[in-house]
Amino acid sequence: MTTVPAVSVNENAAKLVSQLVADAEQLRLGVSRGELGEMLIDAGSRNLGGIAAGLRIATICMGGLGDVTLAPSSATPRWPWTLVVHSSNPVIACLASQYAGWRLTDDGPGKAFFALGSGPARALARREPLFEHLNYADSAAHATLVIESAGPPPAKVVAKVAGDCRVSPNDLTIIFAPTQSLVGSTQIGARALEVALHKTHELGFPVEHIVDGIGAAPLCPPHPDFVTAMGRTNDAIIFAGRVQLYVTGPADDARALAGELPSNASRDYGRPFAQIFKDVKGDFYAIDPMLFSPAKVTVTALETGESFHAGEMDLGLLDASFT
Repeated sequence: MTTVPAVSVNENAAKLVSQLVADAEQLRLGVSRGELGEMLIDAGSRNLGGIAAGLRIATICMGGLGDVTLAPSSATPRWPWTLVVHSSNPVIACLASQYAGWRLTDDGPGKAFFALGSGPARALARREPLFEHLNYADSAAHATLVIESAGPPPAKVVAKVAGDCRVSPNDLTIIFAPTQSLVGSTQIGARALEVALHKTHELGFPVEHIVDGIGAAPLCPPHPDFVTAMGRTNDAIIFAGRVQLYVTGPADDARALAGELPSNASRDYGRPFAQIFKDVKGDFYAIDPMLFSPAKVTVTALETGESFHAGEMDLGLLDASFT
């Protein structure tokens, strides 16, 4: 299903990118043009970046349809700084934009390239099966893509992204930051709400019934080892993420969703993610996909006013991951 969008996540993002570029020096970002004329923003590779940049990039990932803030929280006393995300357009912001679902590869001569793309450009390209279930397609003259990578994509990938988005490379912005960076740990950690929505979709709950949402997870310390850094960004949500969803439809459906949504319902729950990843010898697809979900959830049924709670935080496993 597709419709003419009432709001363009890419046009929203273009305005945010313009401000990001204007503030690049104070945010410790590098801005350049690539081989095909694409704008490249280095947010943690040769340029240090930082938490402030990560917060802005997380908002760009959501196409400007979400608020991402840093706030203290007593829920995780050893790791009190918490990323809080809110969106009143959560399906578009999280599933059509923020979700890192676009696999970008180049196995040509030289060093192979692989990265997961997130951000508004996904809603222009619509290359993923997920879009068959989303009533949203963007239309814009500019495209913005965010990738978890230590470097920019090769020209072949840039050309494919621009072509799939139906924009000139000159009108394509690619923001890249490694998972190990401060920007990476911030923008990836700001996905508690997105993770909840994606699992909600996988559980078969009609995502069009989700009308608002709030998520929170502790800001994890970055780590120079990729697997450890990746593990921490996942564990922040799996062991200490909290989400509240506001849904329409029968209260019994909301109750059932709450019961199935928390991470502790997964068969792989109970070990830090880096250890699970090593145990499956790096085969990401051998991990139970139901693990990727917040620790605690509240689902509020708007038609009855009832709220249903499930899950629990595990500060011991969080500490085991973060230290």
